[in-house]
Amino acid sequence: MTHDAAVSIQQRLYPETTCFGCGPANPKGLHLNSFPGDGVVTATFRPWPEHDNGIGYLNGGIICTILDCHSAAAVMAEADRQGWHPLGDAALSYLTAGLDVKYLRPCSLTEEVELRATITEATEPTILAEVELVWDGKVRAAATATWKRWRPR
Repeated sequence: MTHDAAVSIQQRLYPETTCFGCGPANPKGLHLNSFPGDGVVTATFRPWPEHDNGIGYLNGGIICTILDCHSAAAVMAEADRQGWHPLGDAALSYLTAGLDVKYLRPCSLTEEVELRATITEATEPTILAEVELVWDGKVRAAATATWKRWRPR
């Protein structure tokens, strides 16, 4: 899967965001780049040696971070499609309200992994996404992400 010529959702919709996982403006971040597809948002991620869980596999916290951030891209793309733009001076239109992660199998620390996200429900107050981390043809972790409309006060 290659997206070299395309502009990622993160670069298009929130290029100034400094989120550790997906913020293009964070020089020390993971720089996750997600791309829209036919009903599925996809990304690839290559773990760093520092992401070791202590026994040679990808750390669960990093897995959780990339699942959260990849679901964010799917949610922000859906919000943009619906015209639900950030309110006031907010950088984003939605924030994570919940992330129910299931760790199913160990995941490579040295090879590229694939991320897939699908929007399962979208109303202006709440958007739900299903997101998976896949390596070697098998789902290694899956999550249901709940996102709520950000209303700055």
